Amino acid sequence: MNISHWPIEERPREKLLAQGASALSDAELLAIFLGSGSRGQTAVDLGRRLITAAGGLRALLVRSEPLPSVRGLGAAKSCRLQAVLEVARRCGGEELKRSDTLRTPLDSAGFLHTRMSAYPYEVFAVVFLDNRHRVIAFEELFRGTIDGTAVHPREVVRACLRHNAAAVIFAHNHPSGVAEPSESDRSITHELREALGLVGVRVLDHFVVGTGSQPVSMAQRGWL
Repeated sequence: MNISHWPIEERPREKLLAQGASALSDAELLAIFLGSGSRGQTAVDLGRRLITAAGGLRALLVRSEPLPSVRGLGAAKSCRLQAVLEVARRCGGEELKRSDTLRTPLDSAGFLHTRMSAYPYEVFAVVFLDNRHRVIAFEELFRGTIDGTAVHPREVVRACLRHNAAAVIFAHNHPSGVAEPSESDRSITHELREALGLVGVRVLDHFVVGTGSQPVSMAQRGWL
């Protein structure tokens, strides 16, 4: 049944106008941006299928790959939705800007959580800083499976030299959702600190990002 045939109070647009955006389900919100469905499915049905295919709304928001291939999602709808998702990403987790100064763990924890918490695989990222701890760049260097990722100190050193960084902050996520650092996390941090020390780059912190709570700072734990 077409949405236009639904009771007025159940139609996404009318429901939003009457009750506010918070009253809509994830699929209903996507339906408003999609505009219409396709033969045999409403825009809400299409929204549900997209969320299911991506593994959840959060996974859809942080997705760096093309949108899932779902029946009814043509080029026009895909472009419209990708633009909306990018706006949501920019608003929800403002990019670290060049010249932003990171003085405490809290300065970067929120950004890292929004950027990395929903990945279904492990990602190792680096925030490159100058000698005043101002941001030069943020870069995801390694990606792995759900079980982990291989971090190569030589590649980290090379990236630091490419950015002419004086200091770095590391971050990686745990797809399990638990942000507790493991022994291997502490071990690779020590290995990276030793390697970067040879080229005069300081390791200020290493965050472990989960899905629920704020990222865990190894510096705050006294492990750096």
